Amino acid sequence: MENKPYKAHCIVLPHPAQGHINPMFQFSKRIQNKGVRVTLVTTKFVSKTIKHKPSSTSSIVLETISDGYDEGGIDQAESVEVYLESFKKVGTKTLCDLLDKLNDNGFPVSCIVYDAFMPWCLEVAKKNGLVGAVFFTQSCAVDIIYYNVYKGLIKPPLDRETQVLAPGLTPLEVEDLPSFVHHFGSDPAVFDMLVDQFSNIDEVDWVLCNTFYELEQEAADWLAKLWPLRTIGPTIPSMYLDKQLQDDKDYGFYIYKPNNEACKNWLNGKPKGSVVYVSFGSLATLATEQIEELSWALKSITISNNYYFLWVVRESEQTKLPRNFIQEISEKGNLVVKWSAQLDVLACEAIGCFVTHCGWNSTLEALSLGVPMVAMPQWTDRSTNAKYIMDVWKMGIRAHVDEKGIVREDAIRDCIQKVMDGERRECIKENVEKWKKLAKAAANGGGSSDRNITEFVDNLIQS
Repeated sequence: MENKPYKAHCIVLPHPAQGHINPMFQFSKRIQNKGVRVTLVTTKFVSKTIKHKPSSTSSIVLETISDGYDEGGIDQAESVEVYLESFKKVGTKTLCDLLDKLNDNGFPVSCIVYDAFMPWCLEVAKKNGLVGAVFFTQSCAVDIIYYNVYKGLIKPPLDRETQVLAPGLTPLEVEDLPSFVHHFGSDPAVFDMLVDQFSNIDEVDWVLCNTFYELEQEAADWLAKLWPLRTIGPTIPSMYLDKQLQDDKDYGFYIYKPNNEACKNWLNGKPKGSVVYVSFGSLATLATEQIEELSWALKSITISNNYYFLWVVRESEQTKLPRNFIQEISEKGNLVVKWSAQLDVLACEAIGCFVTHCGWNSTLEALSLGVPMVAMPQWTDRSTNAKYIMDVWKMGIRAHVDEKGIVREDAIRDCIQKVMDGERRECIKENVEKWKKLAKAAANGGGSSDRNITEFVDNLIQS
C-alpha cells in the first residue's frame, strides 16, 4: 500500500475510546485500500497508552492532537463536563495546527471523517474548505432515539409505563432506551454530548453509520430521508468477513495486552459448542453483587450442564470476585483471563454462546461470526441493542434485572441454558447464521456497505 498513488487524503478522528477507535480504524483501512491516503488522529494521551500493532494492511499514518490532558486523559480532568469543554477548545486549535503541518508536508487534506461525539470537528472542516463526514459508531436505531431527544420528540424523564413509538424503530419500552435517557439525570454532561451529536449535522457532507443496510433497513431508510446517510459496516477485520484486505486479522489497537496463547490453547482442548464466553468489554464496571451472582451462575452450569466457561475479568474488576473463585474454577477446567483478543475467541468452534453487555462492536462481531448471545446490558446504548438482539434479530436472549438492578444467578443460568441447548437454540442458531451470511455479503465486493464505501471514495477523488 505504501507505493500506491493516493488521489485524496482523509483525516479520521475517533473519540478517544477503544470502542470508537476500532471501527473508525477499520473504516480507514477500507478507504485506504480503495485509494485514499488516511491519517488516523487520536489524543496524545491515548497514543501513549494504546498499543499499536501494525499489519500489512494498516500502513496508516498515526498523528495526535491534544485534549488538554496529555498525561491522564479524561481521568485527569475534574469532571466529564470540564474534559469535554477542554477537548473542544484545545482540540480545535491543535487540529488546525495538524492540518497546517500536513498541508505543508505535501499531503493536503481533502476530508475530515470525525466521530459523531465530536461535532466541533465539522467546524474545523468547513473553516478549512474540507469535506466533512460524520461517523456514527452506534446503531441506526440508537441514533434515531438520540435524534428524537434532540428534536424534543422524546422528552425525558419518561414515565415507566410509556411506550416509545417512532418512525424507523421497533416499539420500545422505557427500559429499552439508552441508559442516559431512561435514567435521565444520571450523567448530564454525557447526555448533552450524545444529544449534541446532531447540533450541526445538517451542514455535513456525509453521514456514515457502522451498521449494514440489511440489518437495520427500516431505521437506515428513515435516517436517509434526513441526511446523506450511508451504512458502511460491519467494521471488523476483513478476514472474518470478505477477506478483501490481505492479512487484516486484527484491529491493531489495544488498551490491554490480550492473553492470546493461553486462550487459544485452552479453547483448542474443548469440544465444539461447549464453552460459554463471558466479557463485558473495556469500560463496563459491574457491581460487586452482580459479579457474585454471575460467578455463582457460571460455577453452577459447569457442574449441572457440563459446560465450560472463559471469563474476561479486567484486573481492576478481579477484586470483586468471590474468595478463591479463580482457583476453584480452574480446578474444574475453566479459565479467567484479564483480557482476550475477542474476535479470535468468538471465531473458535468451542464457543457455544457469548454473555455480554452488548456493546455495538461486540454485537456486530457476534453477529458476523454467528455466535448466539446472552444479553446483560449495563449502560449507555446497550439496552437498545439487547432489545434488538432478542426481539428483532432473534439471535439471543436478554437476561432481565430485578428491582435492585441486578441479574440474579438463576436468571443468568436459565438464559445460558436456553441459548446453549434449550428448545430455542435451533431458532437462534438459524438466525445468527442468516445474519452472518448477510454481514459478509454487505462487506463483500458489490455488497451494500462496499458500494457505499466505494461511492464515498469515488466522490472524494472526483472532488
